[in-house]
Amino acid sequence: MTTVIVDYESGNLHSVAKSFERMARETEAGSVVVSADPAALASASRIVLPGVGAFADCRAGLAARQGLFEAMEARVLDGGVPFLGICVGMQMLADWGREHGVETRGFGWIAGDVEQISPSDLALKVPHMGWNELVIDRPHPVLAGIDAGAHAYFVHSYHLAAHNPDEVLAHVDYGGKITAVVGRDNIIGTQFHPEKSQKTGLGLIANFLKWAP
Repeated sequence: MTTVIVDYESGNLHSVAKSFERMARETEAGSVVVSADPAALASASRIVLPGVGAFADCRAGLAARQGLFEAMEARVLDGGVPFLGICVGMQMLADWGREHGVETRGFGWIAGDVEQISPSDLALKVPHMGWNELVIDRPHPVLAGIDAGAHAYFVHSYHLAAHNPDEVLAHVDYGGKITAVVGRDNIIGTQFHPEKSQKTGLGLIANFLKWAP
């Protein structure tokens, strides 16, 4: 059983890999590899897509690696393997990213658009950076043992405004609701960084590695 962390030169791959390797050992969940090889994705048991920076840059970086997105899409949508998107890796699940007046097409796996955060309290700064309390909207196996009020670490200026509220699994309050976790079927995504979220993040990673949708 192999969990593949997708390498498209966008994301804190070292920290992500270390966290997944640690929890894979603790849960006896097989091996973890970081790869940009479509063949590795084609045989993956689980797929993790990290991402930091701008939506359009991440999307272009993924598209620039021939066959990588196609292999991931086939394995996730046709093969039904568990998928976890992190930060911009989660945002790209949406239909569209709308950053700096530019529209960029996403994967279309979670209906919605990525929009700029606009807190109602003008004292709250954007980017939304630091620890925030999770509000769990719907139970999910990957969120098992993570209670409302658990803290997670965020660094972002945009969030996924999902069209279907049933696909929003958790949010945070930052001058209004900000999507924290989305999911459907074998797909889940976190706006926060589980690899930086200590106990909460490691628990989520362990749950993901055991998840059998």
